[in-house]
Order: sequence, then structure tokens, then C-alpha cells
Amino acid sequence: MTSETVILLGFNAIKMAIKISAIPLLAAMITGLIISILQASTQINEMTLSFIPKILSVIITILIFGSWMLRTFVEYMVSLLNQIPFMLGS
Repeated sequence: MTSETVILLGFNAIKMAIKISAIPLLAAMITGLIISILQASTQINEMTLSFIPKILSVIITILIFGSWMLRTFVEYMVSLLNQIPFMLGS
């Protein structure tokens, strides 16, 4: 196994992690932005007010996109496990 192979494996793992986590993170960011705009317009400065909507939006996002996220992770792991004999042979 060469250093290029290790770098490629690390790059693919990071790319897959970003791809999977992007949707829940975007949902939390958008929810936080909406709550912040509402807080600014109503002049309510409660820091804990945005916590529950963010958690709910992330949970709903995972419920909706969870099967895709799991399928993406499983496909990556299967391809990684299928590459092991070729990595050991070289």
C-alpha cells in the first residue's frame, strides 16, 4: 500500500462524511437563521429559543434522508471492503 493510496482513502472518507452530514447541517443552519430573524424582529434575546427547533429540524431531516445517508455509507464501506485484497496485493 502506497502513500497515495492512503491519501486517496482518507480523501474519499472525508468526502463521504461531508456528503452525508451536509443535509442535516444545512437544515440546522437554515432553521437557526429563521429563528434569529424572528428573534431580531420581535426583539426577543433568548439564546435557548433556537435550540429545540434546530434539533427538531435535524431529526426530521434525518428521518427523511436517513435511508439515503445509510445507503451512501454502506456503498462506501462495501467498495472499501472490496478494495482490501487489491491493496494488500500491491
